Amino acid sequence: MTSSFLEIVELDNGDIALHRLDDNGEPLVIIQFSEESRAYLMNATVEVARAMFEAGMHAVGQLSQTAEAEPGETVDEQAYILH
Repeated sequence: MTSSFLEIVELDNGDIALHRLDDNGEPLVIIQFSEESRAYLMNATVEVARAMFEAGMHAVGQLSQTAEAEPGETVDEQAYILH
């Protein structure tokens, strides 16, 4: 199994993107905040996007592990690290 690091970047248009560090292709996910949201969050849009990405990866990990688990088997949580 190979692993790749994920990076959060702010795009020129202000959107926040998640992409593989070793890949110059299309971002995996893009989060776009409205102007009203940006004003409310002030300078914390990247931190909020990071929390959203982490929650999404956690949910996918849980769904994946649950789908692979045998009936009655306990599912361990995984940790994800974003850079």
